Amino acid sequence: MAGTAEPPRTMFEKIWSRHQVLEREDGQTLLYVDRHLLHDGGATAFDMLRKRGLKPRAPERVFATPDHYVATDSRRLEEIQDPRHREMVEKLARNTAEHGIRMFGLGGPDQGIVHVVGPETGLSQPGLLMVCGDSHTSTHGALGALAFGIGSTEVAHVLATQSLWQRKPRTMRISVEGQLGEGVTAKDVILAIIAEIGAAGATGHVIEYAGSAIRGLSMEGRLTLCNMSIEAGGRAGMVAPDEITYAYMQGREYAPKGAAWEAALERWRALPSDPGAVFDREVTLDAAAIAPMVTWGNSPEDALPINGRIPSPEDAPDAERREVVSRMLDYMGLTPGTPLDEVPVERVFIGSCTNSRIEDLRSAAAVARGRQVAAGVRAWVVPGSEPVKRQAEAEGLHEVFRAAGFEWREPGCSMCLGTNGDIAAPGVRVASTSNRNFMGRQGPGARTHLLSPAMAAAAAVTGRFTDVRRLMRGDA
Repeated sequence: MAGTAEPPRTMFEKIWSRHQVLEREDGQTLLYVDRHLLHDGGATAFDMLRKRGLKPRAPERVFATPDHYVATDSRRLEEIQDPRHREMVEKLARNTAEHGIRMFGLGGPDQGIVHVVGPETGLSQPGLLMVCGDSHTSTHGALGALAFGIGSTEVAHVLATQSLWQRKPRTMRISVEGQLGEGVTAKDVILAIIAEIGAAGATGHVIEYAGSAIRGLSMEGRLTLCNMSIEAGGRAGMVAPDEITYAYMQGREYAPKGAAWEAALERWRALPSDPGAVFDREVTLDAAAIAPMVTWGNSPEDALPINGRIPSPEDAPDAERREVVSRMLDYMGLTPGTPLDEVPVERVFIGSCTNSRIEDLRSAAAVARGRQVAAGVRAWVVPGSEPVKRQAEAEGLHEVFRAAGFEWREPGCSMCLGTNGDIAAPGVRVASTSNRNFMGRQGPGARTHLLSPAMAAAAAVTGRFTDVRRLMRGDA
């Protein structure tokens, strides 16, 4: 009797099934974890293991770097002002040393933000299942991995068992078709996507990004895109591996070598979703319709093209939304109807796991070159890792920034989440390349607007939100 052909599968389904150990009657699936990434917030998980007399099951599959609580004006541990935060960095060093876990330590040549370190060392690879105690673990999906954030109890579970219970999410494909316009970046694409589908638009789904505009993105752009999948409510975000992926990975420290590389390529080329694979939801955007974006409220979905105007609560569809918009405008100090390009800026932050890679810094430096940070603006550039910092300095980008009046900092999460002392004062308006604009995210009362590195640099040198395309054309 002839066998029945296997139905076409999505990339997510291929990776999920390969890592499935067993499935319970309640629908929970035990998954094997290939890579477990840790940062300096993971001390609690090691404490849990000690209380139960357990040790990490597979320390060779665990990798760590301090990033959330490190100082970015110094590499010295004693320069971390808060003793609690200093202790967390110290504990990470002690815990990893005790259990033989590879750590990219503070002051070392490879330290940086965990979601920058993973891809640039080759730890992030197509087809892997990766977890980390950080919501933006979705970043690593840019290489075709299934990667997602987990809570502290789950971190302890993975450390102890190298496995994790999960309920299988649904699938969603977001296609961006066509060619992106001048000055439009991956950050603008993901902000446009979230504005379109909403901050809960992908809840319960793993997103696969597809379409000609996505295939045309560099690896750095894809990392930015997948990084913010969580801001759309997604469990994870993924881009199918292709020649751009393989060229990026080849030769990196943890990438396969020699015959293992050829074998890996064969596996990776079978990963993309099969023709005819069915997704639970499909969304399509026109790349040509996307402009440089800026957020105005306290959710990434509150984003508009730079030529837009601050919305009015009266235009909201219902009373509940009117109340939300009114509250956000009050917090952000914005008046309905104000053109976005007339909103002044006081702080600029270029960094975070979203936008701190070499391509990001090059695009910002291109805008800053030959210009000066506007009076009354304080602007920071924080590289995502020591290798990014070294490369930027080798290219002279740090001198471009310094000559323009930017501060050139050390690698770390910095102002993205403000847990390390890098915060803005209450009421200060921040143009930020990070991933979240929640109330108080960058300090109590700080007013955060999300945008691309080039747009952030444009805001720094003009003192307000500015269409970077004008500066690129020499109009300002």
